[in-house]
Amino acid sequence: MRTISKEDRLLLARHERAVRLSIDAVEAASEARLSIETPCAGWDLRALLEHMGTQNRGFAAAARGANDPAVWVVHHAVDPIGDYVRSAHEVVDAFAAGEAETLFLPEIPPGHFPAATALGFHLIDSVVHAWDVARSVGHVIDLDSDLAPTALRIAEAVPTGTARLRPGAAFGPALEVADTTATLARILGILGRSPEWLPSRE
Repeated sequence: MRTISKEDRLLLARHERAVRLSIDAVEAASEARLSIETPCAGWDLRALLEHMGTQNRGFAAAARGANDPAVWVVHHAVDPIGDYVRSAHEVVDAFAAGEAETLFLPEIPPGHFPAATALGFHLIDSVVHAWDVARSVGHVIDLDSDLAPTALRIAEAVPTGTARLRPGAAFGPALEVADTTATLARILGILGRSPEWLPSRE
């Protein structure tokens, strides 16, 4: 088990709140049709939820020291809402246990990262996907005053350039955002999401 510093504990607490934000967003979507459009181009709500659940299980396995690319393969979920919630609790518990110093993340070059760096990756992923789900069904999310600056700092550190143009890239090219824009909207723009996105009218 790795030694967990005071800074790591603060990040763990913020990570748990980010995941909780995503759980709340997903549970609020429980009555929505799984075929509805999401801000993730080409993904309906089912596909987004299955991706999110897989990411949680992949990060959880990595936090326990596993080095298995198969964990990251998306599988069909009979109950994507319940599956996501279970996977969210799993990943919080896995990071809190602090078993691995270095995590294997096969989808992010070069593949191996310090635990705190990987935790930051999952934190920002949770925040953005919470917004994706909420926006799809007409809900809103709010970042608390402690989580917001941490999420913004992590978003600003995400590499830009041609990597974001690759098929399957986690985030699209950054959009122009003003420093005076609300923190969540700045995060979304930095990571290639339009804060103004709305689902198409059917």
